[in-house]
Amino acid sequence: MSSLDADPDHLTHVQGLFLQNLPALRGFLLSLVSDFSLVDDIVQETFLTVTAKASGYQRGSNFRAWTWTIARFKALQAIESALPLEQRFEADVVDALCAHQSAETWFAEDQLSYLTLCLKSLAPKALAVIELRYQQAHLPQEIARRMGWTVDSVHVALSRARVVLRDCITERMASERL
Repeated sequence: MSSLDADPDHLTHVQGLFLQNLPALRGFLLSLVSDFSLVDDIVQETFLTVTAKASGYQRGSNFRAWTWTIARFKALQAIESALPLEQRFEADVVDALCAHQSAETWFAEDQLSYLTLCLKSLAPKALAVIELRYQQAHLPQEIARRMGWTVDSVHVALSRARVVLRDCITERMASERL
């Protein structure tokens, strides 16, 4: 039974759940693929598949687990076709990353919005390194060449920037709970 044959209310329900879980799904995919535009493509492919298979989803079952499984396969397909060999994770590594945390623990919408705010607080060079690595998917060797740094300096800068971002997000979340 295709999504066209599915109960329209059920299809609307599944699509609504997808939209509710979209920020967390993007966070999950960003943990697997650091290229933002590739993540957008994977999200679109996942949405199309979820919509096409909506009749197979049973209300009350774990929507995230179902969707994350579809997204994982879409990510593997995208990695295989889009990323150069040296930037790919092996399928077993992706499986291990997926198994490490449940679908319930990936980035929530507030964490992603805090990340956006915290990125603005980074020093210009730290922000440049983060953008080159995670938005443009450059390897540390390429970042070093572009910035005139050593590869070790790039690793240190990335590590420090990630600590600053983690601490910033943690502080914002803690202050929200008060």
